[in-house]
Amino acid sequence: MDVRNATLNEQDEIFQAAEEVRQRFNILKSDLENYRRKCADLEQELQEINGFLELQPYIADRLEKLSLKVFVERLRDVEENLSYALQDVLGQDLKVKSDVDVKHGKIWIQFYVERDGHREDILRGQGGSVCNILSVGLRLIALSQLDEKHHRRFVVLDEQDCWLRPDLVPRFMRIIHRIAEKLSYQVLVISHHDIDLFRDYADRIYRLVVDDGSGSVRIQQIF
Repeated sequence: MDVRNATLNEQDEIFQAAEEVRQRFNILKSDLENYRRKCADLEQELQEINGFLELQPYIADRLEKLSLKVFVERLRDVEENLSYALQDVLGQDLKVKSDVDVKHGKIWIQFYVERDGHREDILRGQGGSVCNILSVGLRLIALSQLDEKHHRRFVVLDEQDCWLRPDLVPRFMRIIHRIAEKLSYQVLVISHHDIDLFRDYADRIYRLVVDDGSGSVRIQQIF
């Protein structure tokens, strides 16, 4: 339609339609600019993410090495404490050492004993007494790391002195008593050794007595 030949009403309709088209065009143009800015922002974010992903193996390797370093430093403290326990109870110049390895993302530890620079197997040396002492020490160290909100500070040691000579039992109990007091742990020790060996380092001592007639067992408090 030629606008020059159109009526005034027709011209108004044409101009109104043209204005609507112009406004719609401006809206679409503005939307296009917004989308372009968003695409630019997303592109920058994607580049940052890709850059981080490229660093991820390096970061993971560094974190693993740092974690292992911190773990080994704490492990050295454990070795020192266990060595002190062995020396104090057995009266021998023994040192606890360990080999540390990482397999399948997990840390593996193998403890051993060193005497005069020579390596000894824990399970074979000293007729089991070394194993007795170290097993108690490791158990108490592990328990000390537990969340008090979910775990009671209580441990049962069932015949953990079984391989110790009677004269070494009081020394062993002295170590346990010290650690229990330091960690505020209640420790129940079950033993077949003579009661007198425990008197200096026990708050209470009980004996299980079997009735010869009925075969029933009763608890007798010694002190």
